[in-house]
Amino acid sequence: MAPLICLAAVAGILIAVQAGMNAQLGVLLQSPLLASLVAFSVSAAVTMLLVLFTDHTTEPADQTQAIPGWLWLGGLLSAGGVGLFYYLIPRMGAGPMMSIALTSQLTVAMMVSHFGWFGLPQSPLDTSRAIGLVALLSGIYLVNGA
Repeated sequence: MAPLICLAAVAGILIAVQAGMNAQLGVLLQSPLLASLVAFSVSAAVTMLLVLFTDHTTEPADQTQAIPGWLWLGGLLSAGGVGLFYYLIPRMGAGPMMSIALTSQLTVAMMVSHFGWFGLPQSPLDTSRAIGLVALLSGIYLVNGA
C-alpha cells in the first residue's frame, strides 16, 4: 500500500504544479481556454506515444463495444474542470482555489465511494468519515481566512 500512497502523493503534486503553470500560461496567452487546449494537446500526444509503445493484450475494438455511451463524456468533464482551474487560479490564487477544489473533489469522491457509483469499490460513509469530512470543511474555512 505504501507505494500506492507515494504515487497518489506524486499525482497530487503534479496536479498542483501543472495547474499553476498552465494557469500562468493562460494569463500570458490571455486565454484560459487556449491554455487548456495546449495542455490537453500535449497530454494527448504523450498519452498517444505511451499507448503506441506499450504492450496490448486485447484489441481496442473488442473493448470499446462494451462501454456504455455516457462513459465517453468523462473528457468533457475533464475539459470543464481543467479550464475552470486555469481561469480561477489567477483570480483567486493557487492556495484558495486548490483547497476549495480538493475539498469538493474529496466530498464527491466520498459520495462515489459510499454508493459505489461507476462500478467502483463501495466504502460506506460511517461516523469516522463523516467527522473527517466536517473537519476537512472546517479546515478549509480556516485556511481560507475565516
